Amino acid sequence: MKRILVLLIAVFALYQANAQTSFYDYTVKTLEGEDFQLSQLKGKKVLVVNTASKCGFTPQYEQLEAIYKKYGGDDFVVIGFPANNFMKQEPGTAEEIRDFCIQNYGVTFPMMAKISVKGDDIAPIYQWLTEKEKNGVEDSNVRWNFQKYLINEKGELEKIFYPKVKPDSDEIISWITSK
Repeated sequence: MKRILVLLIAVFALYQANAQTSFYDYTVKTLEGEDFQLSQLKGKKVLVVNTASKCGFTPQYEQLEAIYKKYGGDDFVVIGFPANNFMKQEPGTAEEIRDFCIQNYGVTFPMMAKISVKGDDIAPIYQWLTEKEKNGVEDSNVRWNFQKYLINEKGELEKIFYPKVKPDSDEIISWITSK
């Protein structure tokens, strides 16, 4: 009986160690340095995007803000994660990033603290986004700034769009508006 109990405990521990985490299990920091629990987004579709101020794709901030204003609220949110991984195109401090986004694009969607989206220092949330072992869907590499990850209302990774796909593309808008 004791062996069976030990075996059950071992199996349970192994299961827990291999269990996928959820998008909602993560807490990230805002540009202001405040904790932001992703669990507060339960029930919403989320477009997660890595951003940069000095990139050819930077004008996508305008489209991101437009879809956030049009569809954001109880059912949808955009979350930006500034990152300096690609040709040092996001060198700014949190204050400089915030000022740039507001002054140039009127950004009102949540912007998080600058993180790394690839490499040895990849942020835990981006580990989840890019590793099938963690997200349960697929492995991916962040190819450049403004790659988009679509998270459904249950906190599951649903789709990945590479940087050239604009935030207001038919496919993304269709995903946002579908039930």
